[in-house]
Amino acid sequence: MERRDFIKFSLGGIILAAISPYLKAGKAFAAEAVEKLSKTDAEWKKLLTSAQYDVLRQEGTERPFTSPLLDEHREGIFACVACDLPLFPSKYKFDSGTGWPSFFDSIPGHIETKSDYKIIVPRTEYHCARCGGHHGHVFDDGPKPTGLRYCNNGVVLKFIPKGA
Repeated sequence: MERRDFIKFSLGGIILAAISPYLKAGKAFAAEAVEKLSKTDAEWKKLLTSAQYDVLRQEGTERPFTSPLLDEHREGIFACVACDLPLFPSKYKFDSGTGWPSFFDSIPGHIETKSDYKIIVPRTEYHCARCGGHHGHVFDDGPKPTGLRYCNNGVVLKFIPKGA
C-alpha cells in the first residue's frame, strides 16, 4: 500500500469514528433528498377533501378516535395522502391510546419539523418533506428505541399494503 492510500484510508476511518455518534443506529431506510412539490392554494383545494385541506394546509387537527387507520395492523407503508411520499413503515406504528395513529420513528428525510406555539406551550410540529403538508406533532413520550411519538392525523395518511 502506498503512503498516499494509507493516509486516505486513515483519514476516512478517523472521520467515520468522529461522526458515528451522530448516525442513528438501526435505521432500515437511508435518508434521501426529497424533491419539493409546489401547488397553489386553489390546486390543493381541488385535490384534497375539506378535512384533508384543513389539516394539511391550515394545520388543523382531526377529532381523536375517528381515523380508520387506528385499526390498521397489516404490513405496509403509511404515506402522505397529498403527494404519496412514504412517511412511516407499519413496523414503526404503535397504539399510543391518544386516538391518533402514532409512530415511534419516521423514514429519514421524509419529515420536516418546526416549533409550534399555538397552545402557548411549545410543541414540535412535523410536515411532509415533499409537499409541506402538516401531519401532526412529535412528542418525547413514545416507546423504545427512540422514545418518540409521532402523533399523526389519520385523515392525511394513506395506507399502502406490502406488495401493492
